[in-house]
Parts: sequence; C-alpha cells; structure tokens
Amino acid sequence: MNDSTPRRVRVRAPELIGQGGWLNTGGEQYTLADLRGRIVILDFWTFCCINCLHVLDELRELEEKHRDTVVIIGVHSPKFVHEADHRAVVDAVERYGVEHPVLDDPQLATWKQYAVRAWPTLVVIDPEGYVVAQHAGEGHAHAIARLVEELEQEHAAKGTLRRGDGPYVAPDPEPTTLRFPGKALLLPSGTFLVSDTTRHQLVELAADGETVVRRIGSGDRGFADGPAEVAGFSEPQGLALLDEDAVVVADTVNHALRRLDLATGEVTTLAGTGRQWWQGSPTAGPAREVDLSSPWDVAVFGGRVWTAMAGVHQLWTYDPRTATVAVAAGTTNEGLVDGPGAEAWFAQPSGLAVSADGERLWLADSETSALRWVDRDGAVHTAVGTGLFDFGHRDGAAEQALLQHPLGVTALPDGSVAVSDTYNHALRRYDPVTGEVTTLATDLREPSDAVLVGEDIVVVESARHRLTRLRLPEEAVQVASVAHRTQRAATEVAPGGLRLDVIFQAPAGQKLDTRYGPSTRLLVSSTPPELLLKGEGADTDLTRELELDPSIPEGVLHVSAMAASCDDDPANEYPACHVHQQDWGVPVRLAEGGATRLPLVLAGMVDTE
Repeated sequence: MNDSTPRRVRVRAPELIGQGGWLNTGGEQYTLADLRGRIVILDFWTFCCINCLHVLDELRELEEKHRDTVVIIGVHSPKFVHEADHRAVVDAVERYGVEHPVLDDPQLATWKQYAVRAWPTLVVIDPEGYVVAQHAGEGHAHAIARLVEELEQEHAAKGTLRRGDGPYVAPDPEPTTLRFPGKALLLPSGTFLVSDTTRHQLVELAADGETVVRRIGSGDRGFADGPAEVAGFSEPQGLALLDEDAVVVADTVNHALRRLDLATGEVTTLAGTGRQWWQGSPTAGPAREVDLSSPWDVAVFGGRVWTAMAGVHQLWTYDPRTATVAVAAGTTNEGLVDGPGAEAWFAQPSGLAVSADGERLWLADSETSALRWVDRDGAVHTAVGTGLFDFGHRDGAAEQALLQHPLGVTALPDGSVAVSDTYNHALRRYDPVTGEVTTLATDLREPSDAVLVGEDIVVVESARHRLTRLRLPEEAVQVASVAHRTQRAATEVAPGGLRLDVIFQAPAGQKLDTRYGPSTRLLVSSTPPELLLKGEGADTDLTRELELDPSIPEGVLHVSAMAASCDDDPANEYPACHVHQQDWGVPVRLAEGGATRLPLVLAGMVDTE
C-alpha cells in the first residue's frame, strides 16, 4: 500500500449535490458537466476544524496561480449541529475569506458519494470528469500543484482543457464597524481592544463598546511589523495584557505572537516565524526561530504567556524574560485525556482565562466541547465534557452537562467560570464548588469571548459583529436539555479481525524520506478503550491488524497517521521535504457480514479494492 509508483485510476466523479445550495456563485447552481474542461478540486471541510482552515490557507496560492484552469469547490460537510445551519455556513465562508464556490451539504450527501472519512479531504477531478487523486489531511498543496501542472499539459495536448474565468462571484461587503470579531480585552484605560478577525485588524473601542477610538493594522491580510497604519495581521484572535503598556496578540493565520505598544500603536513580533509548525520541527527555543501553529488565545499565568495552540492541540508558553517558547502540555494527538501535561490530549484549545485566585488556567477545548483546566503543577483536568463526539446544551451536574464547541472562557470573581458556548449561542457558567453547570444567557450569535466589567459581562457576539453588555443574573436562565452525537454514518465492520490500511503514495517526483529512519507513523486507539482487544498504540507500519471485542456493539476508532516524502532528484543536494498527516475518528458498528478491511486514504489515487 506504500508503493510510491503513481497509478492513474479512471473513476467517474459522482455528481455534486447538497440541500443547502451554492454560495459564492452569484446565485447560480452548478453541476460537474458545467465544469467540464476545468481541473476541479473538491475541498471537503467544516468550519469548526482547524485542519480545514489550514487547508483553506494552503490553497490560496494554487488558486491564484491556476485561476484560469482550476476550479476549487468547497463542499461544506458539517460535524456539529450548528454547522448544518445554512446561515452559519454563509457566515463562515465570509469569516475565513473563502474565495471560491462552496456547496452547502448539510446532509453529507456528496460526502457519502465520495466515500470521504475525514475532515479535510481533497479530491482532484480531471477536465474529463474523472477522479484522479484523493488526499486526507493537510500539507498536500505541493503535491496537488504538481498534479495540476501535469493535468494542464496532458489535457492541453488532448484538447480537453478549457481556460477562462471561474464561477466564483464575490459577495458584497457589509459596512459594519466590526466583522466577525474574535476576542476582547478590557484595557487599563477602561476602553476595549477587540480582534477584528475578518478585517485583519485590532480595534480599540470606547467604554461604550461601540465608538471606534483607533484601528491597528492595515486591514489587508499580511505579516508586517511597524506603526499602526502599516502593521499586518492575518485573522488575529486572542489578546492579553503583558503589562500596563503592552498587549500580546495571537496572530492566528500568521502562526505568530505579536506585541502591541498601547501608547504608540507600534506592532512587533514576539514569537513565530510566519511558518506553520509540522511534526519534527523544534518545540522549544528562541521564540523568533520556532514555528507555531494557529495560536488562538493567550493568557499570562505563572509569569509566562500561555498559548492555546489550536493547530496542534497543545498549550505552549512564551517566557518574556528569556524570549523563548516551549510546549507546556499536549502530545499533538487529538482527544480528551487528562493527566500530567506531557501526557494530556487536547482538541483545538481555543480560549484561556486565569482563575480569580490565580491557581488555575481555565481553557475551552472546542472540538471536545469541553471545559478544562491546568493547575500550578501543569497537570490537566476536565470539568465538563466527555470527548470528540458528544455535545449539546444540557445544564446540571458537570458529569452530565453538555456544551457545543465553546471558544471562550472568562473567570468570575466568585471562582466560577463563564463559558462562551459558541455553537449553542449561549453564555454558560460552571461552579467548581457545586460542580453544577447553568445557563446565564441565550440568543447570542456565536459568542466567542467575554470580559468582566464591574457587575456586567461584555460578550463578543462574533456573528452579530458587536459587543453585547449583559448584567450577570443572580439566577441562571432555564433551558431545555438537548444532547447530540456527531451525525456521521457508522461503518459496519465484522466482529473480530479488522485490517486497517492507511494508503499513502508519495506524490509524483518524490520518494519516502528514510534518511533518519522510518518515514511513517501510525497511532491507533478507540472509544471506548475496551473496543480494541489488539492493535492499539503506535508503530511505523501503515498497515495494522486490529481485533475488535464482539461484545461491544459500536464505538469510534481513532487513527492518526503521518508520512514524510522528499523530492526524488539525486542531483539536488538539498531536496524539499514534506510531511503529510491526518487524524480520523471513524464511527464503527459491529455486524456480522461487515467489512474486514478499513482503508483510509492519506494521499494517493483512489483505492478501488
């Protein structure tokens, strides 16, 4: 399965269908026949997924370079209930600067037609309408760019390539003061600093939360230090006071931490290179020399700047005294595992706040819909949440309560914590003394953060593009309990033996990178853990024989795969090397007559076995 010899499989691409219709096309509806003659790249994504957001950024250069031959189509395939809401998809397309057509597929119809198993997945369709490649995960833009050039040459020679403008139609801009703000910070002056994420700026608002005092950043996506009017950000999020004179900014898509001088508006870079961290890269060292990955929020805890490194499911720290960064907690595996920092698992940590007594660092672990905390010894604990696939809106005892993709946490004076429960459009409260979760407010549109101002709490209503001031109520609002599990069809597998094959073919012109030992890694676990009788753990072989407990009717297989490849050119002393990686959560149901083999495509041609 790891043969690097390319093979071209002729499989007719299934039609594109989705009940939500098309976005970014000026109201036009498209079929694959309408796109015949163009190279089509389908990007199966969902807007909660950080890896999907990475791929959006990876595709920008390819999209611009091959605009007259390539049509990228985002197929939005939701995980959470909220993501099936068409209005939320419209918001997400604007929020993340998606500049290609998007098919809204709330029922996962096209997802199932293409047998997709993971977010993100890229499928390449040639100008004659045949699927020629599939790639799961991120880091594949270089391979797809090479394939596109081959297809351009091949079909230009055959006369089957059609050049011209694509179907993308930009939506009209909306004249709001803020556009999908991410986080907010109360400054010592009594004003608010807000990360105006979609406009790539920071905005200082007066104490009323509405009047603009100043804007920091050019407003164009970029990575540049300098005075307020020329500094460049790319979708900034988290904010924290370094001291009374400066703010640290999580510059998310630039993979960097920035410093804002409050007096002058000058912006400088504290940490990060502008490049995304990949497996094998340094995890500690001089801050300006170490790559980061989608820092989403920041908080000062124990004299260091803690960073929710959403892109690699970890917490990192920046030490202002030594100007160094290091991993503080997390293994890069995605999931919910407590314990010492070096052993804990996270899933897109996205919000941080220090408790009123300074003894806990609260965090919103968005993909597990969990509220968690780190103690002074660096150990990780979970207050609310059970894992990647359970979510909803339910109050009560913490072990029964449910959240839905929270992005923000706010420490309250009494030791409790307010949770910006983003996909439930609610503000929730957890009391560590009673262990109870209550609802403080509802009917908030995608709240992503909140700041305490006296007896009020000011909420960042991201999808309403504003700050909303609420009085903290003495009693919580009562809401009906709702519980959900991820709505993805389970794969029926036979009890007993199951062969897992992760399919990886090095892209054309590349070979497996074996210079420093094995170039592949496979990690397998399950929920519940008892499902796997054999096959759990890590190894370098991308094929694994699993044994499933026949007494457990259903569960989830968690598969994490990595492969490294380098340019195969003996004359090149310094070949370019690339890492391909992806995590899958595959719901399985045990049934007699079910499959005895589970193929997962990391990179390569379509598997037809």
